[in-house]
Amino acid sequence: MRLRALLDTDALGLRLLGGEDELDRSVRGVMTTDLRDPSRYLSGGELVLTGLAWRRDASDSEPFVRLLAGAGVAGLAAGEAELGAVPDDLVQACLQHRLPLFAVHETVAFATITEHVVRQVSGERAGDLAAVVDRHRRLMTSGPAGGGPEVVLDLLTSDLDLRAWVLSPTGRQVAGAGEPLAGRVGAALAGRHLAATRTGRRGPHRAEVDGTTYALFPIRNNGRDADPVPPRDVRESLLSDWLLAVEADAGDWPAPRLDLLQGVTQLIAVERDRRDAARTVRRRLAQEVLELVQTGAAPTEIAARLRVAAPVLLPGLGTAPHWQVVVARVEWTGQGPGADPSGGRAAQAVLEEILVDPRVTGPDSADRIAVAHTGDEAVALVPLPAVPPAPAAEADEAGEAGASPAAAGTPEQRDAALHADVLLAGIREPLSAGLADDGRLTLGVSAAVHSAEGLRGALEEARHARRVAAARPGPVCAAGHHELASHVLLLPFVPDDVRRAFTARLLDPLRDYDRRHRAELIETLEAFLDCDGSWTRCAARLHLHVNTLRYRVGRIEQLTGRDLSRLEDKLDFFLALRMS
Repeated sequence: MRLRALLDTDALGLRLLGGEDELDRSVRGVMTTDLRDPSRYLSGGELVLTGLAWRRDASDSEPFVRLLAGAGVAGLAAGEAELGAVPDDLVQACLQHRLPLFAVHETVAFATITEHVVRQVSGERAGDLAAVVDRHRRLMTSGPAGGGPEVVLDLLTSDLDLRAWVLSPTGRQVAGAGEPLAGRVGAALAGRHLAATRTGRRGPHRAEVDGTTYALFPIRNNGRDADPVPPRDVRESLLSDWLLAVEADAGDWPAPRLDLLQGVTQLIAVERDRRDAARTVRRRLAQEVLELVQTGAAPTEIAARLRVAAPVLLPGLGTAPHWQVVVARVEWTGQGPGADPSGGRAAQAVLEEILVDPRVTGPDSADRIAVAHTGDEAVALVPLPAVPPAPAAEADEAGEAGASPAAAGTPEQRDAALHADVLLAGIREPLSAGLADDGRLTLGVSAAVHSAEGLRGALEEARHARRVAAARPGPVCAAGHHELASHVLLLPFVPDDVRRAFTARLLDPLRDYDRRHRAELIETLEAFLDCDGSWTRCAARLHLHVNTLRYRVGRIEQLTGRDLSRLEDKLDFFLALRMS
């Protein structure tokens, strides 16, 4: 705002004492001070309010005004409550340094002036920012991106003092200005947003995490990949839309500011469209490979297609990579009319997000992921850097252990492989909030294969692992290939009544005894089996004397009629504990 505008508001009670030629100066803020030297706290453009407590005699005025002028303030307003009329020496000093001077009537509080100026400056900044946002939107819509969403988020921070971040449905930071948002906070905000969206309430949604309040604005996918008709079931796009998290309480915001933030979300949706368009080639490659594998095409044909895919997914890689397959399915109960019955597209969006490295930010961090969807599932083709052949001794050892070829190589290369439990570690909380009690996400992860011949087996392995995950309780479940060669594969398929009868027969006597005597027999049994029946190691783990351990094991055998020196009885106890 301009200094001149202050004189147009009668409620402020300001009277101009000098500096009429300087009234077109811009006011960027307000500072109230009675310090003799406030220059260290000034950045320029302020209207300085003072009660004149710093003035002891006429000689103090010129140095005070000189410091203000040197700091580049817009003007000075002196209150009349302390000394009555503003001293002539202060008027002369302001004329000398060409600093506009106002007198504040004793009935007007400095807080009234401060509130008025802050409100006007904030409104004008919002208007300027809205113009910038609109111009940026036109640039991004008609041509190459003008710096991505970070540019607009920087403007929100610099012009409106609003910290904001763009988050994915799992809480991963896509863009932000300044300090990144902590991963735990991002996941919590994404979960709150998904839960609020499920209720059908319009944004912005209010959320509080660790004592900080955030306003959550949905970013709808309105780009080229979006359906021409909005989904009638909110769950269709629930797990694919981004959100804008602003560190503020938007409950009392005026309509213009809310409209401005809605404009920001539309601008970011354009960037989202660009990201989706960039994935088109990778999706097509995955679809082609998937169709070849499922139709039983010759390995040479599949290998040729993989050679085309490799440089697109891993630019600059000199050798053919290994591949892993991940299968996902999103299932809803009680879908409304118009909902996608297959859930394939929703699974594709979720899988593309899950497979992004959580340590990487930015909208293009998924450029090594190729996900296709067919029917009711999504299938991801994930390339891994090629692993060099292991030395002969290591290869023999790996072969004896039944390891896959991709298990060789350095620890860094082995860590590049996907693991089911790691995939879900950071996204289980927000996705569970979005799925609520009527949705499920299940994932299956294959072992790595190094040739086209192994790709069909990897696909079947991932699908079978997903079925194992589907047999488990909970809205978000995953299983990996290593579980397909373990008793874990069998346990989920044991009927519930058989499971309950088996565990009750073996463990209920021990639980009852523990309740009555606090003997910790169940804990002792778990430790004894985990130590492979070693008396000394088990006693050390439980901090018991070996004789005490022998007494407890004897009590377990007495209560159950089993013998823990027999392999069959050890196995029964082990399975009962796993199924309980």
